[in-house]
Amino acid sequence: MDKVHAGRNLTQQLVHTLGAAIVQGDYPVGGGLPSEAELCEEHQISRSATREAVKMLTAKGLLASRPRQGIRVQSKTNWNMFDPDVLEWVLKGTLTLNLLKEFLQLRLAIEPEASALAAENQNLELISRISLALKRMKAADAGLDDSLEADIEFHMSILMASDNPFYQQLRNFIDTALRVSIRFTNRIKGVQTADYSAHKDVYEAIVQGDTEAARSASRHLQSEALELIKNEMDKSGGTPK
Repeated sequence: MDKVHAGRNLTQQLVHTLGAAIVQGDYPVGGGLPSEAELCEEHQISRSATREAVKMLTAKGLLASRPRQGIRVQSKTNWNMFDPDVLEWVLKGTLTLNLLKEFLQLRLAIEPEASALAAENQNLELISRISLALKRMKAADAGLDDSLEADIEFHMSILMASDNPFYQQLRNFIDTALRVSIRFTNRIKGVQTADYSAHKDVYEAIVQGDTEAARSASRHLQSEALELIKNEMDKSGGTPK
């Protein structure tokens, strides 16, 4: 069993080992996994733990059970991309600019509306978390905080300040993908930290309760990142360097 997963129990370790292998294409779509006995022997794990791992991968959309066909590997269109494990496996595989583009397209659909809701709902306790994140971003500009963590905290805080449980449920997915996309877009721009001023515009519009300004400022952030990725795709052929 992979030592990097030593902190997980045996079932979780098998889930991550098989999940990553499926995402990387080690098992062809429509094909089956090794037999239960083979998995038990290869990974030194019990049958009950193996069955539980298969159930968990089925719930994540990577496997499916069909009558007279047994367990089969599902195509990517069936994977639950909002599952942080699945997204992590995808991002740790061959990262493509197209994947980053698709993620940014989703952010463009989500974050401006979350920002507008935050401005409309005026939950001051939740908005205060955006303020703290912005302060961390300012400190990061001076080398006094972690720029990536501060940037992620800012965006997570906006989702929470929307006061909408559906937006809030997206935070783990957004968090996982941001850890890759922010590093890459900052590298394209040739900077180490995020644009503090542009993020401050979003925050100030939220504080002022200006829904349209909050939506517009957030849309500006997402659109700029998306254009960076599209331009890079035109230059490179699709795989980040």
